[in-house]
Amino acid sequence: MFQTYDVTARPEQGPPRLAALRQALTTEGLNGFLVPRADAHQGEYVAPRDERLAWLTGFTGSAGFCAVLENRAGVFIDGRYRTQVKRQVAPEFTPVPWPEVKLGDWLKDQLPNGGTIGYDPWLHSLAQIEELTAALEGAGIRLKQCKNLVDAIWEDQPAPPMEPVCSHPLDYAGESAQDKCNRLAADLKHAGQSAALITLPDSLMWLLNMRGQDIPRNPVAHGFAILHDDARIDLFMAAAKLDSYDGPLPEGCTRHDPERFLQAVSALNGQVAVDAGSLPQILADALGDRLVKAADPCALPKARKNDAEIAGAAAAHLRDGAAVIELLAWLDQQPPGTVSEIQVARRLEELRLRDPALRDISFETIAGTGENGAVMHYRVTEETDSLLKEGQLLVLDSGGQYLDGTTDITRTIAIGTPGREECEAFTRVLQGMIAMSRLRWPKGLAGRDIEAIGRMPLWLAGQDFNHGLGHGVGAYLSVHEGPQRLSRVSHVPLEEGMILSNEPGYYREGAFGIRIENLLVVQAAPMLESSDPERDMLSWRTLTYAPIDRRLIVTEMLSREETSWLNAYHAEVAARIRSKVSADARVWLDDATRPI
Repeated sequence: MFQTYDVTARPEQGPPRLAALRQALTTEGLNGFLVPRADAHQGEYVAPRDERLAWLTGFTGSAGFCAVLENRAGVFIDGRYRTQVKRQVAPEFTPVPWPEVKLGDWLKDQLPNGGTIGYDPWLHSLAQIEELTAALEGAGIRLKQCKNLVDAIWEDQPAPPMEPVCSHPLDYAGESAQDKCNRLAADLKHAGQSAALITLPDSLMWLLNMRGQDIPRNPVAHGFAILHDDARIDLFMAAAKLDSYDGPLPEGCTRHDPERFLQAVSALNGQVAVDAGSLPQILADALGDRLVKAADPCALPKARKNDAEIAGAAAAHLRDGAAVIELLAWLDQQPPGTVSEIQVARRLEELRLRDPALRDISFETIAGTGENGAVMHYRVTEETDSLLKEGQLLVLDSGGQYLDGTTDITRTIAIGTPGREECEAFTRVLQGMIAMSRLRWPKGLAGRDIEAIGRMPLWLAGQDFNHGLGHGVGAYLSVHEGPQRLSRVSHVPLEEGMILSNEPGYYREGAFGIRIENLLVVQAAPMLESSDPERDMLSWRTLTYAPIDRRLIVTEMLSREETSWLNAYHAEVAARIRSKVSADARVWLDDATRPI
């Protein structure tokens, strides 16, 4: 099994660790220290060695940071984690709503007389430090680079991951590493840039058609790279990871020890392209005026999935959908009060493991019933494990890492007979999900321009949810992939081949949660009789196929168009998946996909 249910952090662990960190502040002559979630590679996910934020505070969310001062420690979390943080941190830590409250403003409030704030320059990006420096101008608060004070007090800190890497076959990748390097190098040369720095693990894996095991649930390996304008690659990765590597490397790819990366960056000539949002500050310092702010050169090419990647994703979703349907059919046979959250998660993983192409789950399965379902990124443990009781909702958010694709699906399931309030909220969430699935939009629009479509039914009822409508998804890579998002802050235009989630939700703290999620791929919209001939439009192709719980739908709330979409979707689920499931699951599926 991939997932465990151990308690990984406890609130009571935080206070003594906080006290030790404050002692280190005194020793170093600092008034504060910043503890980010990020590692030196600036990706969303980190290895156990880099879980400094969780180790210090107890908070295990995938985004956030802590600002530790002499008499206050602020844990900055966004809307996804405001319920979760209350459960996980001790009273000695103060949750701070972010980004509504900016770090600079908070520091100025806490340190009216000024002070010195230390930070590890490997763990903070150029953009973060620039923004914070600007916010603190004139406040008498100075930022100071220093050693990592958490590492200094973390006596049993895990060792850096050293797992072997493997090749990602061309049949799945759809383009050779050499061709990718040539294509991106030509873009550098055209822009007058001599090289680009690559720090993000999923970018490195995509570029070189590699996959790794350094981060749980994510098939990536830690490393850095310099891509030169003549398509040469300097790869900074531990030799142990490549000892058994059996795939081709691009011509002119030279491996170096990771410790030499900073020195190599310092020695570069010409204009060097960097992504300010993911470049560690220490590398920005090394480049000085040679630095050119640009996007990660791999980001958009990686996001625009080619035909082979889309075909792989579609195939993986059909097999994954079969596993989910087997789970749903089994769950419906269990009387309320007899099955726990962990039993559901384990059963689903067992079903996915029947697929020989499965390499891992794509994230820790979220199986939250009742009030646990209102914790958006709930992780069930042996201590929090709850029975699925009569009248409750179960939020089941899960996915798999298959050789041919990454999946992510959420279904909200009725346990017994939930109340009218829950069903009406579920129907509004469903209406938002259908609205986005049906959408056609002009080419050139970004996620921020259309994401409100999925919120409108909730807005009309005075309701909303505190997470984005959708995120990008990789091709046997990270389940959260940028730069594309369905979010009010996403300005990246959506393009053909991009895969995104469509996952509206609703959460009533202390009561219940709801989320429905399918993955979609952007495609050119077919012309209609009414279409403007000069206007290019885009639309979605659905990748995820599993029934939506009809028992939770208040049918009279649906329009004729919404009902038609749902019935057509369920008919397609049955047509695509029926032959892939057991006889018992077929009987269940036939009933679950009946027209409403």
